[in-house]
Amino acid sequence: MVVTKDTIIGDIIMFDEDSAGIFMKNGMHCIGCPASWGETVEQACMVHGLEYEGIVDMLNAYFKARYPDLVGDAE
Repeated sequence: MVVTKDTIIGDIIMFDEDSAGIFMKNGMHCIGCPASWGETVEQACMVHGLEYEGIVDMLNAYFKARYPDLVGDAE
């Protein structure tokens, strides 16, 4: 999985439920709300006053480390 600002949060969590910790550590505690699962990373970050670039970078680093054979580089 390569995460972009347009990736749906539910898709990220379904790919790896432990990735929810990245959202939580960044103050996005509403990750358990079903409505949040339909938002993009960018939309969720806007609601929380965060820049999406940092979250995207953290998620991609996490996935690349955890799934080195399955995850390509973001373009």
